[in-house]
Amino acid sequence: MSHYSGPLLTRAVADALLAARDAGTGAWTGSLDLGRSNEHVTLQADAWKWRDRQYPYPAKLKDRTIHYWDGDEFAPASRYAGSLIKLVPTEWGAPTFEIDGIKMLPTSKESPFEDARRKVALVEPHGKVLLDTCGGLGYFAACCLEAGVARVHSFEKNSDVLWLRTLNPWSPDPDAPAHGGRLQLIHADVAQAIMQIADASIDALLHDPPRFGIAGELYSQAFYDQLARVLRRGGRLFHYTGSPNKLTSGRDVPREVEKRLEKAGFKAQLALDGVLAARR
Repeated sequence: MSHYSGPLLTRAVADALLAARDAGTGAWTGSLDLGRSNEHVTLQADAWKWRDRQYPYPAKLKDRTIHYWDGDEFAPASRYAGSLIKLVPTEWGAPTFEIDGIKMLPTSKESPFEDARRKVALVEPHGKVLLDTCGGLGYFAACCLEAGVARVHSFEKNSDVLWLRTLNPWSPDPDAPAHGGRLQLIHADVAQAIMQIADASIDALLHDPPRFGIAGELYSQAFYDQLARVLRRGGRLFHYTGSPNKLTSGRDVPREVEKRLEKAGFKAQLALDGVLAARR
């Protein structure tokens, strides 16, 4: 799917446009791509002009929502097909996304993009062939490209998440010339697709599955055995687990993951909000 190139509005940005118009300034400078850049906008009484195209001032927009121009109006970046999947703005610029109101990326202390950058650094992707098991918004893949990865094979099961990626300017476009074809984005369930990956063909691995209650198969011993099979000896893996409350869940998921990875043939240790492991 081609990436969207139109303006993205939050309620705060729309309010700023209207305030500048009402002040009679005739212009506004700010970001219409979630903080990736600042651009100049010409303001008229009933419309505003950006990149040689006119747009109407929107009606009052929803809080905690990103809106895109669908050709007729500024529509929420969300879809419902059994679950409500929504792109959500953050104070950091780079958005997160929610499924049925559950935030899928950590954003309380730093940008989800910066969070991804720290985790990617643990597997040292420069010059490597990397498997990104659960692509999400693509922040792991973007940071790998930034770090000079040779190739990224990124899997994403949910078609609505793939659609959100096309709206999000922080999500890497596999077809962008700047990436030189190094990102392969595959619409597939990695739990099944991994069977087709050759033994020891992957140099490094990033595994960021949904929480255990949603995708337990991606925490299973059988799946970890497959990760060990495709990863070369000495290859690094970072597995995001989060920090579920043991008192409420009754489980210590990071320690469970650590033990299963050890059984699969890794040397594992807790790191950041997950497990860092190396293939023995």
